[in-house]
Amino acid sequence: MKLSHRMQAASEGVAVAIDSVMANKGRAGLTILGVAVGVLVVVLMSSAINGINSAVSRQFEAAGPSSFFVSRFPIFMGNCDSADDCPFLRNPPLTIEDGNAIAQLDGIQGVIAQVQANSAVRFREQSISRASIDGNSANWIDAVGGDIYPGRNFLPSENASATRVVIVNEPMAKTLFGDLDPIGKVVSMNGKPFQVIGVYREAASFLSGGDDAKAIVPFETARRDLKANEDWMNLTVRPRASVARDDAVDEVTATLRARRRLRPSNQSTFSIITQDMLMETYGKITNTFFFVMLVLASIGLIVGGVGVIAIMMISVTERTREIGVRKALGATRGAIMFQFLVEAVVLTGVGSIIGLVIGWAMAWGIRSYTPIVASVPGLAIVAALLGSAVTGIAFGLYPAARASRLDPVEALRYE
Repeated sequence: MKLSHRMQAASEGVAVAIDSVMANKGRAGLTILGVAVGVLVVVLMSSAINGINSAVSRQFEAAGPSSFFVSRFPIFMGNCDSADDCPFLRNPPLTIEDGNAIAQLDGIQGVIAQVQANSAVRFREQSISRASIDGNSANWIDAVGGDIYPGRNFLPSENASATRVVIVNEPMAKTLFGDLDPIGKVVSMNGKPFQVIGVYREAASFLSGGDDAKAIVPFETARRDLKANEDWMNLTVRPRASVARDDAVDEVTATLRARRRLRPSNQSTFSIITQDMLMETYGKITNTFFFVMLVLASIGLIVGGVGVIAIMMISVTERTREIGVRKALGATRGAIMFQFLVEAVVLTGVGSIIGLVIGWAMAWGIRSYTPIVASVPGLAIVAALLGSAVTGIAFGLYPAARASRLDPVEALRYE
């Protein structure tokens, strides 16, 4: 078939498919709905994961591309019924002295100590019954990103003297102070007065606290006044720019093993977690999401495909005489099959476009009203359109083949 004839057949197929949709809204609706749901799932989850990937990358960049973390326990603790099953449960906690020793190494630019606590927070008549409190060393914002406005960060001297100053995040500021300027106000935490010196605006990320109220205080203040549990202290280590991360990891490992008097045959009683390891863990999580996405999308496309078969078989039956006339006038089996396949692809294409539009609108909503900067990747659009086209061809093939095999004489006699 020449290209011009194919174009004419394609345009006829599009017109007939649209007429078929308008004439059989109920049957066509099932097909369009199934495909739209499948495409919507692909677009929505791809846009969310794309936004989360960007947020994770930005957060790792905030900590520095070569930064790594020292923790008492590994990333995956597994199912541990006893210390015999998981020897790392016997690991001693990290200490501030460990952090200070690491900070003295030639290849290390800085070390950030982090502990957590919980406390009720009160300002006049407003209160939060249980808020998360982070106790950080003074250079903490270099690791977690975001900014402080209005106000300022606490000073190293304020950390050393355990000064009762606090930085509140935006949800806490809104809950406690409303329209009041929080800077300089005094709140009560654990029954002790703390002066607000800043408002922390978190970097947009799925790892952030979202709408949860949170406060940041100096590390020493958290230890002394808020009873922060030092057993769960973590360290963020930033190597110097001229030092390779792996060299810094080796240096920190040797220092901590020496401080703990571990022999070469002994396993390390701490864990060093690099960003590569975190990304690998994160990749496993996103792979699970992708698998769920493919399953849900496949179900939607199968529902749409069943609808394609149903509506196309009915279309073949209703147009039997038309097929007979076309064959009598010289139409080949290929031409008949091509036109019906075009109709099937148009049906699934309508569903695909609807799914894309709704998915884009929902991605815009996620981007506008959540910390996730969702964006629809071009690959997701291509995959959605190709998926709908393949569905139309795969499920429209049998009805199209049946139409092309009709005997012209019998078709002309059909009533």
